[in-house]
Amino acid sequence: MSANASKDRPGGGMDFLRSMPRRWVTVYIPVLCFVLVLLFPFYWMAVTSLKPNNELLSREGNPFWIVGPTLAHFQKLLFHTGYPAWLWNTVVVSVVSTGISLVLSVLAAYAIERLRFQGAKPAGGAIFLAYLVPPSILFIPLAAIVVKLGLFDSRMALILTYPTFLIPFGTWLLMGYFRSIPYELEECALIDGASRWQILVKIVLPLAVPGLISAGIFAFTLSWNEFIYALTFISSSESKTVPVGVVTELVEGDVYHWGPLMAGALLGSLPVAFAYSFFVEHYVSGLTGAIKE
Repeated sequence: MSANASKDRPGGGMDFLRSMPRRWVTVYIPVLCFVLVLLFPFYWMAVTSLKPNNELLSREGNPFWIVGPTLAHFQKLLFHTGYPAWLWNTVVVSVVSTGISLVLSVLAAYAIERLRFQGAKPAGGAIFLAYLVPPSILFIPLAAIVVKLGLFDSRMALILTYPTFLIPFGTWLLMGYFRSIPYELEECALIDGASRWQILVKIVLPLAVPGLISAGIFAFTLSWNEFIYALTFISSSESKTVPVGVVTELVEGDVYHWGPLMAGALLGSLPVAFAYSFFVEHYVSGLTGAIKE
């Protein structure tokens, strides 16, 4: 009787969370473990990048702590390697390719979802299936095209090839978000004499800001961390991006410069982490709007 009565009360189904031991077992401990697993790579990169070489190579002491922290690895990375140029190349390529992909994804998603032409649904499915093609298959024919266009070993090669995998997912994500916007708003605007372009710019896009942020963050993250295309299309050190430059320039044969390597990985991961932390609410709502449809 008491169990049934607790279920009948408003919120009775959550009574098991009200006691402190149960909250620790069902909420706090799982969340703590999840956070530790997620943050441990950043902690390990920070610890390794601040350790002097004698501590890195020593088998004594605590590997999870620093006895004598140093900034020598950061100094070597920033002033004795091409890391600033790699970082600038990564920013330029990521921002430009994300902007191009976002504009084209908006136009494609709006046309498929709102113009209601014949074959719109198969076209949307085909665009998403294009995203499922792995880059390891596409980089060989794309390399031949890049060489013929005279773009090899330039940032433009990456800017033009990254949208091949950014646009399909961005289009699919925005299709789901545009689908959640009521059609009545567009119908009223059409009755008032607005054009399709005015409807897109003044009505649909302001309502789809969370979806745009989600697609933008996703495209920026993929562009920032992309490795295969950057490794294939770029050969000179000054034109490399951070993921390729850190791996190829800071590893000399079988010698791994772990301090600069971890410092470069830490600095390279911070912009993406900051982007997610500032726009996490819009990112989640954008994904929710796309997936629920």
